[in-house]
Amino acid sequence: MGSELTLTNDMLLVLGVLGVTMALFVFELLRVDVAAICVMVTLGLLDLVPTNQLFDGFASNAVISIIAVMILGAGLDRTGVMNVVAAAIMRIGGKTEARIMPLVSGTVGVLSGFMQNVGATALFLPVVSRIASRSQIPLGRLLMPMGFCAIMGGTITMVGSSPLILLNDLIQNSNRNLPPGANTLDTFSLFSVTPIGLALLASSIVFFLLFGRFLLPAAQAPEEATQPAKTKNYFANAYGVEGDVFEVVVTSESPLVGMTIGEAEESPDTPFILAIRNADDSHLAPSSSEMIWVGTVLGLMGTKEEISEYAEAHELEVRPRLRNFGSLFNATRAGISEVVIAPGSKLVGKTIAELQFRKRYRLSVLALNNEKQGAATDFRAVPLRSGDTLVIHSFWRDLARVAADRDFLVVTDFPKEEQRTNKVGFALLFFAIAISMIIFSSFKLSICLLVGAMGMVLTGVINIDEAYQAVSWKTVFLLASLIPLGLAMDTTGTAAWIAQEALRILGDVPQWELQLLLAVLTTFFTLVMSNVGATALLVPLGINIALATGGDPGTYALIVGVSASNAFLIPTHQVNALIMGPGNYRVVDFLKVGGAVTIVFLAVTLAMVNLLM
Repeated sequence: MGSELTLTNDMLLVLGVLGVTMALFVFELLRVDVAAICVMVTLGLLDLVPTNQLFDGFASNAVISIIAVMILGAGLDRTGVMNVVAAAIMRIGGKTEARIMPLVSGTVGVLSGFMQNVGATALFLPVVSRIASRSQIPLGRLLMPMGFCAIMGGTITMVGSSPLILLNDLIQNSNRNLPPGANTLDTFSLFSVTPIGLALLASSIVFFLLFGRFLLPAAQAPEEATQPAKTKNYFANAYGVEGDVFEVVVTSESPLVGMTIGEAEESPDTPFILAIRNADDSHLAPSSSEMIWVGTVLGLMGTKEEISEYAEAHELEVRPRLRNFGSLFNATRAGISEVVIAPGSKLVGKTIAELQFRKRYRLSVLALNNEKQGAATDFRAVPLRSGDTLVIHSFWRDLARVAADRDFLVVTDFPKEEQRTNKVGFALLFFAIAISMIIFSSFKLSICLLVGAMGMVLTGVINIDEAYQAVSWKTVFLLASLIPLGLAMDTTGTAAWIAQEALRILGDVPQWELQLLLAVLTTFFTLVMSNVGATALLVPLGINIALATGGDPGTYALIVGVSASNAFLIPTHQVNALIMGPGNYRVVDFLKVGGAVTIVFLAVTLAMVNLLM
């Protein structure tokens, strides 16, 4: 590295910004994307990054590539390709866990190599739910292997995860700041990491086949969520939501007369009010402000005993059958389903009561399951968290609108509108064109992927508004805003100084120990902040450690890029947050299973990287 570096004022400022950044991420003082934007602005105000380079991240190859990958994934989903894949898995896999788990996990893992792993997981959540129902395998036995393999699969290609997409940009930035006489680093091609990714995916599947039955939580086999007779058992066992729908008429003596639905529901003994009829208007999900009058008909859900007691206490007439609501509660039109609050949802931190679910989304929330308190029916004042599972009753058409909303992920399979199956050919064609251009042309990754994305838009696979909706702008701003921090560490010499001081403390240690330390450090940063942040900060550090010790800088950079996917210990990764609610997992389940998988990941990564580089 040449002469010894001394700590400068600019380095001190960068270290201060770095410390504040970590504190913001670890303690969640601000949303991660907001924190990242504040960091970028601070770097500009302190003049640690030239103004003409401060916003380069938004036009970087990495950011544009991630946008295009999200659009490509949405196009494939819109054509129903996943339904074909699900049918094939169920046909080939039979009904045994030992056959279905590798098929599901392997398929999602390979798919994650070509789209964002959280997108692949979201696509397969309802698929796995359906497979689990029909095969009578507990959902918790399939979701964690699938989620972990989705994360592993992101290392199969250089477009499978945000850290690997970002890696080449960081290497090019480092090349511009290398000391005189140092050889520039080569960037990685699309399939440079494929042997590593496939080894990680295979090792994960083998791990779950050998040890999954001992480590994964045992649970009752799920019931088919779209079959009414089984729905009762499933939701009663999982969430305590049980009973049938009864029709009651409000009499003139009832204390409910003159109340709103919201006021009636304040009483703890009130059953779920799923429907209302006033005059000639009958509808589901009555809003809290709707009035109850003499002659109002209510659709209440509960056991026969609960409804009888409530009716007697409130002077209601219970009808022997559904005279007004029969068509509304027809299983082909409406039913109960599970919906997960998506990572980054704008609903996080708000309560069911605040959000007015029935008025805004036309959904009746029956129960909430979250990490803190498990399944609960007294949930109206509980702030929502990423990964929370809601049990809802709604029309399927309203559920379809919710399924298209980026704030939710619908787990339950339900009758949907027709997908654009006639566009499957175009979707596969432009996906293949994008991949072929990456392999066989010299165009930048972003251009190749945008060709595929715009091809899908122009041929009607997905319209431009759907393309905009498919993009996680939170991820885009997070990535673009953290790139300048990595640049500041490089250009000010902060990364080189940290490497110098770290090596001074460690002394003369073998290369494999330094590589292991870097991989563990990347894993830790990934868990406490984000995989993008860990990559942006540690790639410059890894390259400088390699230069100082005579190691291969490319190897060290790749170790960081791959290790940024080692996020299994706690449910902070978006994929883990998605599967936690539907799988009914606890944090201890991630610690137990994820701890073992983390060790496997580190061992396979270091062995494969050194074997290939």
